[in-house]
Amino acid sequence: MFKKILIANRGEIACRVIKTARRMGIQTVAVYSDADARAPFVQMADEAVHIGPAPAAQSYLIADKIIAACKQTGAEAVHPGYGFLSERTSFAEALAAENIAFIGPPVGAIAAMGDKIESKKLAKEAGVNVVPGFVGEIEDTEHAVRISDEIGYPVMMKASAGGGGKGMRLAYSEKDVREGFEAVKREGLNSFGDDRVFIEKFILNPRHIEIQILGDKHGNILYLNERECSIQRRHQKVVEEAPSPFVTPKMRKAMGEQCVALARAVGYYSAGTVELIVSGADPSGESFYFLEMNTRLQVEHPVTEAITGIDLVEQMIRVAYGEKLQMTQDDIKIDGWAIENRVYAEDPYRGFLPSTGRLIRYNPPLAGWTDDGQANGRRGVDGVRVDDGVYEGGEVSMFYDPMIAKLITWGKTRDEAADKQIQALDAFEIEGLGHNIDFVNAIMQHPRFRSGELTTGFIAEEYPEGFHGAATSDELKQTLAALAAFLATARSDRARQVDNQLGHDLDPPSEWAVKIGGSTYAVELTEDEISVDGKAIDIALEYTPGDRMVHCEVDDKPLSVKVETTRAGFKLTTRGAIHDVQVLPAHIAHLTRHMIEKIPPDLSKFLICPMPGLLVSLNVGEGDTVEAGQPLAVVEAMKMENILRAEKAGKVKSVNAKAGDSLAVDAIILEME
Repeated sequence: MFKKILIANRGEIACRVIKTARRMGIQTVAVYSDADARAPFVQMADEAVHIGPAPAAQSYLIADKIIAACKQTGAEAVHPGYGFLSERTSFAEALAAENIAFIGPPVGAIAAMGDKIESKKLAKEAGVNVVPGFVGEIEDTEHAVRISDEIGYPVMMKASAGGGGKGMRLAYSEKDVREGFEAVKREGLNSFGDDRVFIEKFILNPRHIEIQILGDKHGNILYLNERECSIQRRHQKVVEEAPSPFVTPKMRKAMGEQCVALARAVGYYSAGTVELIVSGADPSGESFYFLEMNTRLQVEHPVTEAITGIDLVEQMIRVAYGEKLQMTQDDIKIDGWAIENRVYAEDPYRGFLPSTGRLIRYNPPLAGWTDDGQANGRRGVDGVRVDDGVYEGGEVSMFYDPMIAKLITWGKTRDEAADKQIQALDAFEIEGLGHNIDFVNAIMQHPRFRSGELTTGFIAEEYPEGFHGAATSDELKQTLAALAAFLATARSDRARQVDNQLGHDLDPPSEWAVKIGGSTYAVELTEDEISVDGKAIDIALEYTPGDRMVHCEVDDKPLSVKVETTRAGFKLTTRGAIHDVQVLPAHIAHLTRHMIEKIPPDLSKFLICPMPGLLVSLNVGEGDTVEAGQPLAVVEAMKMENILRAEKAGKVKSVNAKAGDSLAVDAIILEME
């Protein structure tokens, strides 16, 4: 076996590879940029080599620096993780020239599957179903319009070398094609160095199903069941699960065998994933089509590990060394259910805008990974696993992907896995930047998710006006009212003891008026119980003023609530929603009706930058007349272009920024008259 391997990646996937290598007795080498000098993966590795400035184009994407680090440390093999150089044929070839093993598939397979246009041709030849579309070079926007008209709307425009949701636009009309085609070309060029675009029919009610492939250098190729990745936002996966609630054993076999045939056609070995689009409108489930093949480890690989018990990173390393797979297709089982939620640095309450900054507080629900055997390793601790690469006090940088962590839960059933997600997400503490924990928590509770009726349009359909917090039951509001009154009592009692000016014998109020949303509750505390509107609440908790997290037992069921103290009471976050709670002693609560309401300022005449980013283009100038909905500017953040539009018709009074400027969040780009 290899004695030392280098991980040509960063963040959580670098940590993930190091953990398996350590368990296998293999030494590891990390490479890092300026931005990652103090990152956990650098500390975990046996050795670390600095490879350049923060931008990936000057560090992680330079193959020569990776190879130099291998020579410097004596690393015999390189695991590329995902992204960066993982699917770059020139990198694999350069490693081979230096007699360094590439822990991944053969160069020919990467080349064949990395080009989405060529891969569709190969898939068709291998007998795999493909989506109707135009497979060839598209000359310009006019050509794209003609092709789209012929295929029939809606169509999907994709960068040929794209991936990770980048370089993709859905077009419902000619106008959409004209507006989006050039943007797809730019994103393809900026992210992948390739501006070729292809266009295909958009499948209605689509479900995104992918098949995990594993092969060795001796001709053995297996499929490790499927993953459902239908819940996506802007074509970026948010929730993944294995198995799929939609796929039948018959479908699984048909899909798996076609995917193995495709892998065999390109001489594939190592781990890989064949992505399929399945029409949810076809009750037979037989309308599935090849999308693309990812010739690398997937972000969502832990859910497959959880239900099969197979460490995919270990298998990749063993295959790269030349070992045969020690399993057959008959050995691949489905044990239980696993769900993964991606915790992103983005603010769902502000239209999912990217968020960067320092992690003032970072406390995941469990360390999530131990090295003492299959059950704990693949499934974390008690069915909860956290794969991350960040640390409290560290920064989430604008230079890399916005993913903070992956939360994976395993249960005997789908509902059990989802319930564990809800509980773990409630206990996941992140402060200092925006994050999507409330949003994915809301999805886990959503009746449509629980029913398994998923499509890639789930988020757009269920949250058409954006996300404003999960729906909250009256029962939960009553529980939060009881909790808030208890917290207020504890806070008042501490204030009495600290200032000592009101006398030792003065007790804090026992009756409170608690306002949550539009409801007000009368809460009374006695030595024996807490009652809300006269009804006793069975709640057990411990709280010391200043605690940021309260773990309760409500009717013998666990409930975790994040607590932030405000002037009027508390901000309580749980079950996917933030609650501004006003808590007042009952005898003065009626006085609030005399308070003057503060009216927020009108900002509609300003075009405000919604996130930190680069102003790529400004489409208007001073004195120009604009219409509502007209694109005014394009801001790039976290490798994605965001079009900013006019909220209403008007005339540009002044312009405060120019293309090429780096903008802070809430920076004013222009002002309307």
